[in-house]
Amino acid sequence: MINYKKIIQTIIRTNSFQKVLVFFCFFLAGYFVLRIYIYAPSENTVTYSNNNFYVLGVNIPSTLDFCGEKIPSNNYEIKKNLEKEFFSNAYWKNNSAVLFAKAQKWFPYIEPILKKEGVPDDFKYVAVIESHLSNIVSPAGAAGFWQLVPASARNYNLEVNEYVDERYHVEKATHAACKLFKAAHSNFNNWTLSAAAYNLGIGGIQAALKKQNTTNYYDLLLNKETGSFVYRILAYKTLFSSPQHFGLKKKKWTYYTPIPYKVYKVDSAISNLSAFAKHVGCNKATIKFFNPWLLQDFLPNPTRKTYEIRVPKNLTADYSTYIRDLAGEDGGLSQDPEEAPVKTEVGVKDTLTTNAKMILHVVKENETIEELADFYEVKASQLRKWNNLKEKQEAVAGQTLSIYY
Repeated sequence: MINYKKIIQTIIRTNSFQKVLVFFCFFLAGYFVLRIYIYAPSENTVTYSNNNFYVLGVNIPSTLDFCGEKIPSNNYEIKKNLEKEFFSNAYWKNNSAVLFAKAQKWFPYIEPILKKEGVPDDFKYVAVIESHLSNIVSPAGAAGFWQLVPASARNYNLEVNEYVDERYHVEKATHAACKLFKAAHSNFNNWTLSAAAYNLGIGGIQAALKKQNTTNYYDLLLNKETGSFVYRILAYKTLFSSPQHFGLKKKKWTYYTPIPYKVYKVDSAISNLSAFAKHVGCNKATIKFFNPWLLQDFLPNPTRKTYEIRVPKNLTADYSTYIRDLAGEDGGLSQDPEEAPVKTEVGVKDTLTTNAKMILHVVKENETIEELADFYEVKASQLRKWNNLKEKQEAVAGQTLSIYY
């Protein structure tokens, strides 16, 4: 039992400083009691906010669908998986901004093919998660935007050999991917399962459905990659449909502006690609840039097949600002897919050397070393080293940087 009378008598006998200190402590204790029991909030609130650096919270839409097939987002496990992919893609905002810019360039090219083939528009996001819209090669040998393996590519009439690889021909590769999607749909009569089958294979999904006695993708227990495949598609679909809600700003990226081109039809062999390039008024690097499916410096053609080789309309311009797709995400020399035709010609000021192992980039206003390193997919420290820049030193507008790959 606390003896309050004794406590008060003790306080009276203390000196003035001690009295002030004791009363101050009582005041603080009383304040916190009032704060906790009287002014406590009536309910918990969660605020989702967005700033210039990253998204602090993600508000997932209450209704989602893939190819018109509704997502049962009221299920706890499904909701958790959705939140994981949404937060991941919103958090990596810089990467998402680059992909969003690339999508503005490539989706208008891919979408008409999906429509013509009778494949739902949502399948364009498969290319985003498979390759980040770059001509990369996986350790398993899958290549191009759609990450087709050689056997599948040949099954759908793509030419893949040591001279030509049409997996890098975006138009032809998209048609091949559509045939794979439709083949899966003919088995499952369900687009969600068809998307999962693109990752695991038709046989893999069929075996999982049979073993787990279900017909629903969202009820399946799959490996990590296939299990998150559709959720990642949904995340990018929502992100790209409402970029402003995730901190992405719609702005024009010069690097991803389509370039107008003209077509040369060739039904004979090309013994020397450099000589051919000179004949049409450009250089070999430009031919490679517009025709990434040409793998060698020559093209044998014993069957007299007609190839369409694309060359830029504006032969006086050069294209180093577009080289990011050419470099590929693996940092090696992949090639950039051909461009969709456009009516307006685009002039570019940068210099592209005839040596495909080096690029000269003219720094523009407000460009930083970190941004350029990310764009060309090299290390910032290496970029500074190549150009005799000190640690954390920035290049100035108008300066020409050498970039090797």
